[in-house]
Amino acid sequence: MRLGRVGVWTMAFDGQPAARVREAAAEVEDLGYGALWFGEGFGRDTVSQAWLLLSATRRITVAAGIANIAHRNPIAMAAATRALGEAHPGRYLLGLGGHRVDDQPFEFDGVRIPTVGRAVPTMGAYLDAMDGAPAHSLAPEPAVPRLLAALGPKMLALAARRTAGAHPYFVPVEHTRRAREIMGPDAFLAVEQAVVLDTDVRRGRQVATAHVGMYTSVAPHQIANVRRLGFGDEDLPAGPGDAPSRRLVDAMVAYGDVDVLRDRVRQHLDAGADHVCIQALTADPAELPTSTWHELAPALLDRPVAVAR
Repeated sequence: MRLGRVGVWTMAFDGQPAARVREAAAEVEDLGYGALWFGEGFGRDTVSQAWLLLSATRRITVAAGIANIAHRNPIAMAAATRALGEAHPGRYLLGLGGHRVDDQPFEFDGVRIPTVGRAVPTMGAYLDAMDGAPAHSLAPEPAVPRLLAALGPKMLALAARRTAGAHPYFVPVEHTRRAREIMGPDAFLAVEQAVVLDTDVRRGRQVATAHVGMYTSVAPHQIANVRRLGFGDEDLPAGPGDAPSRRLVDAMVAYGDVDVLRDRVRQHLDAGADHVCIQALTADPAELPTSTWHELAPALLDRPVAVAR
């Protein structure tokens, strides 16, 4: 599997009809981006979305960023991954993250998947169960690389040990530097970077502040991660209606003209990222940011790189 240095990451497909999603996916591919990443939240499930995007394109890597392990048991995830890998060899990448929230533990062949528990043991057990899921194919399917949505040191170490690498989301350049040190030189590191393309810096900062404020108000794991990186109470929203500090906003989101955004991508690559997937933000989160994808493509695209394992 080969990805370009820069890909596209988006949650906006969930708010669009399937026909428009197909058109947008083909646009991203034609622009030359190496990978098309999508999240799993409140719309289509990750398997359906992957089928839709893969069937609408011919060459680009389609990457789940991430498939939430709370939404399906590991046998179902393994079976779906095999099918996607067989139907579209070399074009599907599986990112895994989230926490299981089942009422009852899941158990397969002696491997117990806990309900709500510590993230690293839960993910390790989920990977064990995926590895042990039965397969009845006459021939082995093409291998599908896995990445983990790793933020903390222990999950980053697990990603390097058990999968192709990590897909950190909502992180500054300093996290990329630390992740590379923890995982070593061989693990694949694909970093999400939020961007706002707007020459009106004040307007761009408003969009960026809303994005950072959302994650630092409702996502405990993201709050814990920014604290690990040296941000404190003075940087985080104190309550509803409060805004994060400009220092935190500037670290998490690149906003400004093409040169500013290109420089941030380059900083991640210089810090050890193999691939940076840009999440283009606009004032309307449901809007497909096609104009940003078009405008940034000539400035950001570079030669492809390989993903091992």
